[in-house]
Amino acid sequence: MSVVTSLSALEEDSPQEFDVDGTEIVLVRTEGEVHAIGAICTHAQVPMVDGDVEDCGLECYMHGSVFDLRTGEPRSLPATEPLPVYPVTIDGDDVLVDVANPITKES
Repeated sequence: MSVVTSLSALEEDSPQEFDVDGTEIVLVRTEGEVHAIGAICTHAQVPMVDGDVEDCGLECYMHGSVFDLRTGEPRSLPATEPLPVYPVTIDGDDVLVDVANPITKES
């Protein structure tokens, strides 16, 4: 786990990009939770930080695919591959992310 930022520095529904131990991630504070998701769209290889947050999803600005912030799964085409999601822990005002252990879908 690495301390990435402070909870107070994350604005609601405003994605922010960070480099965590060489892994580019986007943090999103929404609906009372903080989510860490891969920073590059799996469809068009564009930055997810520029997308809009809606209904616990992050939309890629280029072609409109929406990725679920909890699972990384695309909710809409053209993207078909999920984004990685990472465990987030809040410790006081610190936001910690574990990029070494991405969350995987249970079979």
